Amino acid sequence: MIVELGHFTLILALMVAIVQTVVPMIGAHKGWSGWMALAEPAAKTQALLIAFSFGALTYAFVTSDFSVRLVVLNSHTLKPMLYKVSGVWGNHEGSLLLWCLILAIFGACAAWFGGNLPTSLRARVLAVQGSIGVAFLSFLVFTSNPFLRLEVPPFNGQDLNPLLQDPGLAFHPPFLYLGYVGLSMTFSFAIAALLEGRVDAAWGRWVRPWTLAAWVFLTIGIALGSWWAYYELGWGGFWFWDPVENASFMPWLISAALLHSAIVVEKREALKAWTILLAILAFGFSLIGTFIVRSGVLTSVHAFANDPERGVYILLILAFFMGGALTLFAARAGAMEAKGVFSTVSRESALVANNILLTVACFVVFVGTMWPLVAELLFDRKLSVGAPFFDAAFSPFMVALAAILPFGALMPWKRAKAAKTARPLWGALLLSVASGALVWTMQTGRSFLAPIGLVLAVWIVFGVLADLWLRSGRGTVADKLGRMARLPRADWGKSVAHTGFAVTIFGICAMTAWTTEDIRVAQVGESFKVSGYTVTLDDVTQGRGPNYFTTMATISLEKGGFSTVLQPEKRVYPVARMPTTEAAIENGVWRDLYVVIGDPQDNQGWTIRTFVKPFANWIWAGCIIMAFGGGLSLSDRRHRVAAGATQRQRSPAVPAE
Repeated sequence: MIVELGHFTLILALMVAIVQTVVPMIGAHKGWSGWMALAEPAAKTQALLIAFSFGALTYAFVTSDFSVRLVVLNSHTLKPMLYKVSGVWGNHEGSLLLWCLILAIFGACAAWFGGNLPTSLRARVLAVQGSIGVAFLSFLVFTSNPFLRLEVPPFNGQDLNPLLQDPGLAFHPPFLYLGYVGLSMTFSFAIAALLEGRVDAAWGRWVRPWTLAAWVFLTIGIALGSWWAYYELGWGGFWFWDPVENASFMPWLISAALLHSAIVVEKREALKAWTILLAILAFGFSLIGTFIVRSGVLTSVHAFANDPERGVYILLILAFFMGGALTLFAARAGAMEAKGVFSTVSRESALVANNILLTVACFVVFVGTMWPLVAELLFDRKLSVGAPFFDAAFSPFMVALAAILPFGALMPWKRAKAAKTARPLWGALLLSVASGALVWTMQTGRSFLAPIGLVLAVWIVFGVLADLWLRSGRGTVADKLGRMARLPRADWGKSVAHTGFAVTIFGICAMTAWTTEDIRVAQVGESFKVSGYTVTLDDVTQGRGPNYFTTMATISLEKGGFSTVLQPEKRVYPVARMPTTEAAIENGVWRDLYVVIGDPQDNQGWTIRTFVKPFANWIWAGCIIMAFGGGLSLSDRRHRVAAGATQRQRSPAVPAE
């Protein structure tokens, strides 16, 4: 009965979404206050209905209701409870329901917290948000119904994909969806602004919190996925430039550009048309990611659906929203007159450079991701674009971005003097170059990559400190520190996020340049040396877990007075008939010891892969710091209440006839 109620509320939510789309939009066009007011209760009702539907599906998974087809395909009675719950979104239908739930929650949040918005703008934003809900709820109800029953239920299920039975993957998709779907709000604000024909500083302030929230969630989701790939797949890397990885990275790059561009709109009322375009493209890349994951057109370890018919439906959704939005943009962009003017050397120009670098970097990733598909369709050639292309084509843009970041942060608005701006940064520049030179000398002539990463990281961090010091004004050190502590949380959030970016840059460069790898066949009891560590294969045993069989190695590592024991595994999930690799990692601040056991060999030995990975955890620590900085900025009261927008002009409203 609960399953049927979940199906019913899903259909009812679709009907409410249609009302939310049509009625407020007409009301905003006609100026009818009653029709516009319907947007808020409709958005809240839609969220409640989909929440009940999602709860019903979760109940079916938790109770192992094998009369539901989706539960049979993605669950099993022996599966731990965490993975029974994560199995709800570990498949196409359930993840799409989660997508719709998050979409409705964002719409409801706009209704709950959008009281400071002009009435007509709020109505149009919620109507556009409702139209996205109509598209995806229709897709869900008519092509991907998660509540289908089986006439003859089996005694047990077929289990969830073993690769998804991991804590990192349990939380990775929800955070990614919060980011993906959060960008729908920026899209809705952009379309509403185009329909109203007005973009001003208040609009820039309203759209920034939604962009910032989506960016923070994307940062966390991407970091969780990278961390999972690092310890679960057993290859020792953190980023493979896989199509689905790129699908999440592209919206992150565009949303970062949008976040900085919206600042220019808010502060100087410039870059209006560009900011609107970025808001459209950010959600467009989210839809492209959805298409890649669910259509099966590109091969990926992360893709969990391979249905061309569903892919065509998503392609139609993409064409409708992006085609309509870009057409509307072409018709209305000319009316977005920029009021603020600025010189070539100014903070505005630095933010323009930031936007150019981020968007071109995104375009490079997009071309590299889609080119194999284009080559196969147009030239009938099967090509593979791998890490060498992305590393060579993408990295220069990030280096340039890191290089200009401290300058841009210190430049004043409208007009700046390059020499005056650079004066406080000379110390940071000298210290960063000296740090890089020291590392280059100590590493005895190895790759330039790690020294360059350290130069950029030190440059950004000390640039951040210089910015905070200048903002604290004049006076004694105690006075300056006191004023620094009282700076707005948005300023502190920016500084923390930039510091996290620096930490991640250094972690990536150091780990890539200094990793030591050893692959060999070892007998039980045999010892060998890896980067100064004595590695010994002590034992290999067979065992079983809750729903898998395991081959576990016991490996000891010693160096000086340090010693540790690691137990890597090879698991086989009999229901899914799929093996997985479980790396054993000794985490540390300065390095990770990473061990993987492979297959048995003819001489009764075992393949052992050993890595020593310096500064590996700095990559994810930097991501955490970036996300924390974004959250700190988001907590600034000025973002929540849209300060500065209180003198808004409300659209005239007349009663509906």
